[in-house]
Amino acid sequence: MLRVSQLLTLERPSHTRTWSMPTARGEFAVLDTAPMDAAPYRGVALLVPGFLGSKEDFLPLLSGLSEGGYRVVALDGRGQYETGAASSEPSYTQVELARDVMAVARRLDAGAVHLLGHSYGGMIARAAVLDSSGDRSLWASLTLMNVGPGPVSAGQRERLGMLLTGLESMSPDELWPFVRQRRSEAAEEVREFLHRRWLANVPAHLAAAAGQMRGETDRTPQLARIDLPKAVLSGSPDGTWSPEEVEEMAHRLGARLVPLPGGGHSPNVHLPDETASALVDFWDRSAASPR
Repeated sequence: MLRVSQLLTLERPSHTRTWSMPTARGEFAVLDTAPMDAAPYRGVALLVPGFLGSKEDFLPLLSGLSEGGYRVVALDGRGQYETGAASSEPSYTQVELARDVMAVARRLDAGAVHLLGHSYGGMIARAAVLDSSGDRSLWASLTLMNVGPGPVSAGQRERLGMLLTGLESMSPDELWPFVRQRRSEAAEEVREFLHRRWLANVPAHLAAAAGQMRGETDRTPQLARIDLPKAVLSGSPDGTWSPEEVEEMAHRLGARLVPLPGGGHSPNVHLPDETASALVDFWDRSAASPR
């Protein structure tokens, strides 16, 4: 089975809204959560979801992050769930998806934002920082959550290859039994949402993302040279990229490493309080550190 973004609940803070954000590169569906009224405003965070995921993957984090004083914007990328193709001539190359993230950050018009990417979304976030040469007017920090420096594990490469073969001859609905989480603690409404989300994904995006995850190039040396606060969150156990590989990448980056035992591939879902606390602490320290 593919290790995909997980979800256990659709509960959201009352001050979270979903809307379609127009940018220079098309419209992107976002979850937008304002800081809690009682919290002093600390900045803006932009969250990029993983493969087969969506902005809803970050629902468990929203209360903790907004209580920390952060406006949190989570997006559906090009080809994902409620964003769809985003433009009349969509491209799903990594550089194009990275530039989408940059366009959303600019559209927020909030100064430098804290960028976080989960799993495949971490690959896109990393590419956005590299493509922009770590522009400090755009980025306040970079957080990579459960993403490694290069391709996914051998087992996941094999499963992604099977998915690519399936996409050539089967409809998304026919593929669903092979993708869905067979053992799930989620309520029926969540399982229905996951099915609906899967069907809404653009097949061309799924194929492109699968290929990128199988063939990602290690760009850690280039990223290490970018003068930007960096953190690496590592939930475990995880068979997509090994925690040991993620830890080594963090050291090579000179990044703050936050191990999250028990968080699995999705600490945002399985350890939301610990993950939100670690993020708020890192973002607060990033804002306080001299450039």
